[in-house]
Amino acid sequence: MNRETRTVTAERGIEQRGIEHVPDDERYGRPSRQFWVWSAANLSMLPVGYGLFVVAVGLNWWQAMLAVVIGLVLSYPLVGAVAIAGKRGGAPAMMLSRASFGVLGSRLPTVITYITVVGWETVSVALGALATRTVLERLSPGLGNTGMVALAFAVIALGTIVLGVYGYHVIQRVQRWLTLITAVVTVVYLIVVLPHLHFDLSAGKAGSGVVFLGGIVLTMAGTGLGWLAAGADYSRYLPRDTPGRAVLGWTAAGGGVTQGLLVLLGVLLSTSDPALAGAVAKDPIGALAAQAPTWFLVPYLISVIISVTAAGAVDLYSSGLVLQAIGVRLPRPVTAGVDGVLMIIGGIYMVFVAPTFASVFQAFLLITGVGAAAWAAVFLVDLLLHRRDGYDTAALDDVNGRYGRFNWAGIGSMVVGTVVGLGLVTSADPHLAVITGFLMPPAIANSTLAITNLGVVLGFLLSGILYALLTSRARTTAA
Repeated sequence: MNRETRTVTAERGIEQRGIEHVPDDERYGRPSRQFWVWSAANLSMLPVGYGLFVVAVGLNWWQAMLAVVIGLVLSYPLVGAVAIAGKRGGAPAMMLSRASFGVLGSRLPTVITYITVVGWETVSVALGALATRTVLERLSPGLGNTGMVALAFAVIALGTIVLGVYGYHVIQRVQRWLTLITAVVTVVYLIVVLPHLHFDLSAGKAGSGVVFLGGIVLTMAGTGLGWLAAGADYSRYLPRDTPGRAVLGWTAAGGGVTQGLLVLLGVLLSTSDPALAGAVAKDPIGALAAQAPTWFLVPYLISVIISVTAAGAVDLYSSGLVLQAIGVRLPRPVTAGVDGVLMIIGGIYMVFVAPTFASVFQAFLLITGVGAAAWAAVFLVDLLLHRRDGYDTAALDDVNGRYGRFNWAGIGSMVVGTVVGLGLVTSADPHLAVITGFLMPPAIANSTLAITNLGVVLGFLLSGILYALLTSRARTTAA
């Protein structure tokens, strides 16, 4: 059976490969295919809500737009850089990170990443259900009852799990169509909504430079930083000789350009309806339906369900691989199914139990952003300094191999960056606030400086600099 025949056969069934290395003779495709995966994962109305969140920190519309652009430019190329590692090593990012943390030491960042990815897929399915309730209530009061919301929740969860279980090849094929469908509906939304809105570009008071920095950090946490751990999961199937710049460019463009345009739209919408930000805080996607005519609500809802399913599937696929990287010895389809169950449990809490959404969501973005940034700093510095010739794939699964059990340089650098980062971010949710802000003196904690949440950026820089200093004179020392 030749390479092309094997590829076609694999695309028709459930992908059985998990975290193991992809052989060179089974790699295929062009880097441009990365665009469709990342575009579909980010093409929804949720990024529009991000734009309103950025304005809500205290910026006017032009400051918020500038903060969004800077945040995207700083975060999505990092996802593309992780994708380069996937192409070089032919394995998921959390498997490759064993080179910088040790085969056993990598379990620390892997567990943190697992919590983050499962959290994101939970957010996706919850947002779809919340939007269903809002849209159905507008169509007919009482229609958005618990039974209908539960049905929508079940449909989204089932679609997410099915795509996640089938894996890479099916996701690659389906995402292109999901992207096109969602793009068409989004364009129609703009056509029917924008002409009826009044944009007051003089509204809003300019925020200080400190608040502006807070907008940049919030954008980074809500966009590229949330996808860092998944950066290599799809690029690992690309041929080893694929140009690294193309991999980085198509990955960053697929997520950054698509998501960026939608976030900027949210910033613009903030000037048309002062009450919209409050509604988005309760239901980031469904609240935007208030701007649409009644006849468009059903297509809008279908598009929402499709888009959150697409985003959730990308996360579910990655979380199954991350669970294997932790050391769970189950086939990839089974780990994806396990993660689907956790997603359902978390989604039920967010939809049917939790009283509010915005405070929990923003705290989740910042807390997970700190951990993701600290891990990425170590991983990317290791890639730049020590992995130009690729990875020893056999050693990635050998505790007695060249990467050893524990790489204390990587572990220590990430721990220091994470602790410092968490100590310098804030949380509006009181339950999560207990693990944040502990390095801030009271005078700072109650000032505008606190809302910048620069701990995300400082944690990234600190972890990367520490790892570079500890390993710059020699290859990673493994214990």
